[in-house]
Amino acid sequence: MASTQQQSQEGMSSDSQNTEAVSTGALKSKSSVSNNHKSPKQKTPVEPPIPTIAVFYAFLLVNTLAAAFVPIQDCDEVFNYWEPTHYLNRGSGLQTWEYSPEYTIRSWLYIVIHAIVGKIGSLFSSRTTAEFYFIRLALGAVCAACETRLFSTICKTFNTRVGIMFAIVMATSPGMFHASVAYLPSSFSMYMTMLGMAAFMDWRGGLKTGMGMMWFGIGAIVGWPFSEALIIPLLAEDFALSLMTGDISEIVYRYLDGVIRSLLVLALQVAIDAFFYHEVTVVPWNIVSYNVFSGSSRGPDIFGTESWDFYIRNLCLNFNIWFVLALFVGPILGVQFLLHRRSTTKQSPIRSLVFVAPFYLWIAIFSAQGHKEERFMYPAYPFLALGAAIALHTTLTNIGSSDPARLMGKIPAKLKLYVVSLFVLLALDISIARTIGIVTAYRAPLQIYAPLQENRFVHTEANVCLGKDWYRFPSSYFLPNGMRAKFIKSAFDGLLPGQFTEAKTGFGFFPGTWLIPPGMNDQNLEDPGKHVDIDHCSFLVDSYFPNVIPSPLEPNYVEDNDTWEEMRCSAFLDASQTNFVGRILWIPDLEPTSRPRSTFKAPEREPGKWTVVDFKRPAAIPYPEWNVHETKPLPYRPFRHGPYHITMGLRTMQWDEWIELDNHYPRFHEDKKRRIEERGEKCCKTAPEAYDGALELLEELCSYLPQRYPSLFQSTPSGIHNLLTQETFDITARPLAEDPMQMAARLIQDDLAIMFEKPDGQYYLLAGAILLAGFWRLSDKFGMPLSEIHTSGDVPGFKSKLEKGMMNFFRRIQPGQPVLRNNYFIQVDDNLAWSHSIGSEDPVEGAEGVMQAEGWGSAEKNKAIEHHYFRSERQSLRRLPRSGGVVFTIRTYFEPIAKVVQEVGVPGRLASA
Repeated sequence: MASTQQQSQEGMSSDSQNTEAVSTGALKSKSSVSNNHKSPKQKTPVEPPIPTIAVFYAFLLVNTLAAAFVPIQDCDEVFNYWEPTHYLNRGSGLQTWEYSPEYTIRSWLYIVIHAIVGKIGSLFSSRTTAEFYFIRLALGAVCAACETRLFSTICKTFNTRVGIMFAIVMATSPGMFHASVAYLPSSFSMYMTMLGMAAFMDWRGGLKTGMGMMWFGIGAIVGWPFSEALIIPLLAEDFALSLMTGDISEIVYRYLDGVIRSLLVLALQVAIDAFFYHEVTVVPWNIVSYNVFSGSSRGPDIFGTESWDFYIRNLCLNFNIWFVLALFVGPILGVQFLLHRRSTTKQSPIRSLVFVAPFYLWIAIFSAQGHKEERFMYPAYPFLALGAAIALHTTLTNIGSSDPARLMGKIPAKLKLYVVSLFVLLALDISIARTIGIVTAYRAPLQIYAPLQENRFVHTEANVCLGKDWYRFPSSYFLPNGMRAKFIKSAFDGLLPGQFTEAKTGFGFFPGTWLIPPGMNDQNLEDPGKHVDIDHCSFLVDSYFPNVIPSPLEPNYVEDNDTWEEMRCSAFLDASQTNFVGRILWIPDLEPTSRPRSTFKAPEREPGKWTVVDFKRPAAIPYPEWNVHETKPLPYRPFRHGPYHITMGLRTMQWDEWIELDNHYPRFHEDKKRRIEERGEKCCKTAPEAYDGALELLEELCSYLPQRYPSLFQSTPSGIHNLLTQETFDITARPLAEDPMQMAARLIQDDLAIMFEKPDGQYYLLAGAILLAGFWRLSDKFGMPLSEIHTSGDVPGFKSKLEKGMMNFFRRIQPGQPVLRNNYFIQVDDNLAWSHSIGSEDPVEGAEGVMQAEGWGSAEKNKAIEHHYFRSERQSLRRLPRSGGVVFTIRTYFEPIAKVVQEVGVPGRLASA
């Protein structure tokens, strides 16, 4: 056999001829395959010029750097793997629905392996972060060993140059930099893929099909079931080989060997999972079943979908030129064979294609799926790197030819060397710049918790709260043992993790793994029980981006220095304000030295002075299939299981949803009309200084209602026409035919109130149409400041829990930031407008001339259930851009409690609340 180091002037022609001899012998010699799995006789391959141990150390160095610096890019890694590990080793952690015994689509075997490693790491340091980084270092070491094993096999099976190129791609690519130490099943499958590739690739001593199937099987069972698809082309080659040699019994033996090995691993997994879940379950099947057969309301697509080219773009970023080479390795091998009828390695073009076919198969399968994530590509990374190495080696072999009969042979050698060197250096530079960019731009979540590791917090018990940045939490390993991660409400409306139960006495080992947690579902539906009130937070983690508009659900906590004290601030890339090159590569000296002020923060102004804002409400979309006689009221049920926490409960409002009308509109309209006739100014009133704001609100309603409800309202040159009642309202006449708030109240089912700021900084109720409030009178509250309105009404916890936040909210709310909130009451009579159970709506003079007050205490007690009514309010709040008034709309929903409690889940939630 020609030495693998020998190079000829014809572009390694002697090596190529020897390659064909080896490939042909392996395919045609029956004895070489079937007789004790012996391969064709061949000389012992020459070891690569670079010692294998040196390559291992190089891989280990790169992976150690990754373990120390690479940010966690996928919240699934944190919540599904780091948190369960923290629970096993430290007794606490966040629990996702996947670990609920109701669903069981995550295996505890994978967690136990890492928990054991972490426990060993904890022997060297009591700090939680030490255990985190020890596990990462172990992952890096295992990955380096697998990379080295595959590198060595490639050198012996293909040739040394392909092996070296493979090592370069694996060691320098940004994709491998974070995949190598990611605590994810897809990374574990990638490790096993490398060992499986080496087994199938190495025919020395006979075919190793059983061993290869075992490694792929471990990757699929313990790691990710879908990674088993990568073995298909390799098994196809093995099957074709057996057909050609005619020895079917041998392939049956090899397949049976691989299946038995894999089943033994599966049995171990089932046993481990049965211990933790307290039930027998086959997790790999559960994963496949949920992701493939669960229907449209479940499955991966409910977590988001991407376009077909997502992986093309992603792999270009993470492998740049190497991905392009891997993508075209098939055509390159085909052209090489057609033009020169020989291979450039010790393997035939067909066998080379066998080892790049899994990459093509993988990218085709996952590009066709709607739900796409970067980590789904991890198992195929070794095939990508091998394909790139083969493509580059084949191309360089042809470029390096000095045969004058070829075009390449006529190009000066130095010029070819210059072009090739430039190409490789460009790929390396892009890879390194991308890697540094990832570390410098997105590492803040690993740094921001450093102050909590100080000795003064070692024994502190406190809540560390996360809002809009919940998905960047790097795991409970970054918190002291006494601290717990909690979530406050943000704009995210999916399902957040809960807490593993920390019960110990009487529940045996790890009860959090088998006790069914509350509020879990497999449809990504929000569970309000996963949130805590911000008043329960001792620490808060938040981000600040200058061009992000704050909202009531996601306010700018970073600049709220009155409430929070800054402990640590780390730079994080603002992708929306960074150009394309800056987002994908590291560019030095472009970071700002100071944090600019948000252009969307409420402008500084003197209290009581408002400057007109150039804002126009977006046009409303017509309510789909709305009908004044058929559209039912929405069933708001603003209560939940668990202890009651006092909070404003704000959420972002979509402009289309500002006013809600339904088939109760005729009744509400008649009730309001009667109340206006009976009580007049007692219910509808506008202060002179608020008149322009009331007109502005009336104008807004006359613009919005015909857009949203065109079957009920029609715009007119002077105002609006009600198609149901045949009322026409002229809002241009001066003076108006009636108070503007009264006219506005006739249009909708809501009560209305407008608060205006005065020079003392307080907001006063100066315009209102309160006709159906049930428990309070406009005449009592008119002209009062916001705080007094609530204290006079004995609102629970207002002074201690709500006042400061409410005052800050009113001061900061901008015209483009509308919000919603809901509340509820239990009323013991059936009167919508005024609850007579608490007394007369008009104050009654007592025996000594003192006006008797009505209130909750005077409500009738112990009435039968049929006299109880569920009263719920939907309130919207928005600031008027011209006058600066803050508008409340208060829509009341009123139903018998006996009807409400017939709904599924309502009795328990209502009783708990």
